[in-house]
Amino acid sequence: MKYMLRRLAMFVVALIVISIIVFVMLRILPGDIAAVMAGTNATPERVAALREQMGLNKPLVSQYFDWIGGLFHGDFGESMLTGQPVATVVGSRAAITFPLIVMGMAVALLIGIPLGYLSVRTTNRVVQSIYQSIAIIGGAIPALWGGLLLILLFAKGVGILPVFPAQGFPSTGWANPGKALMSLILPALTVGIIVGATIMRYTRASLQTISSSGYVEMAMACGMTRRKALWHVGLRLAMPQLVSVVGLTFAEMITGVMVIENLFALPGIGTGLVSDLGHRDLIAVQSELFMLAAFFLVIGLLVDLAHRALDPRLGEESND
Repeated sequence: MKYMLRRLAMFVVALIVISIIVFVMLRILPGDIAAVMAGTNATPERVAALREQMGLNKPLVSQYFDWIGGLFHGDFGESMLTGQPVATVVGSRAAITFPLIVMGMAVALLIGIPLGYLSVRTTNRVVQSIYQSIAIIGGAIPALWGGLLLILLFAKGVGILPVFPAQGFPSTGWANPGKALMSLILPALTVGIIVGATIMRYTRASLQTISSSGYVEMAMACGMTRRKALWHVGLRLAMPQLVSVVGLTFAEMITGVMVIENLFALPGIGTGLVSDLGHRDLIAVQSELFMLAAFFLVIGLLVDLAHRALDPRLGEESND
């Protein structure tokens, strides 16, 4: 409980610091924010009206606390482009990005953990070299190139086996789950193959360390085969490290899928953030950056708590 309270306190402090950094970063941009958002051809009257509309004529401290107060009440501001609440816009984008990340992570786990386990289980040098090559090549594939290759293989209209849509997301969203899932399969495979190679390397390294530490031999001395010892004992001991890797990788994939979203024309968070930056919708960008940073911190907090729950030795070390 003490550890959890300490981590929650650190989480709150980190949120406050990040909110200040995001707020200040946009205020130190060259020129006036209102002039930047209004465009180069805007009249002085338009710029002045925009400053008053966004509250930029107030002191910076007042602007910060107005923004933070709105965040606490669920008001993330309004997009200057569409006039919609930022929370609504980000929510519609997240309904594409998060399912894509979950599907990609599922593919990565299905690839990475079994292949990492098999690469340690085998004692054949040639087979080990093949698994190692798979991990290196899979991690080295550029996301853009991998996505284009899958499009040429499986996309409707251009692929050798035209099964899945090449681009876009249904205008009706998840009202048609079948079409929505089909449009995310190729992007998820692209992400999953690349991330799966990383998880495979971590799984392989963890199991190799555990297999040389004596735990596997002890399990085999109790009657297990090497295969069962690695699967039941090795993977269980490697789980805390794998949870950390998977959790942090999941958080990084929020922005990491930006290239994939652009390639497959998916209106997700990454694509939307780039679009808002390009259209100088800085108030929306401010809230979007804070929401992404808060998500990273939440994932980090959950990973720390899960790591501690899976590895009781951490509690024993702190008590000592």
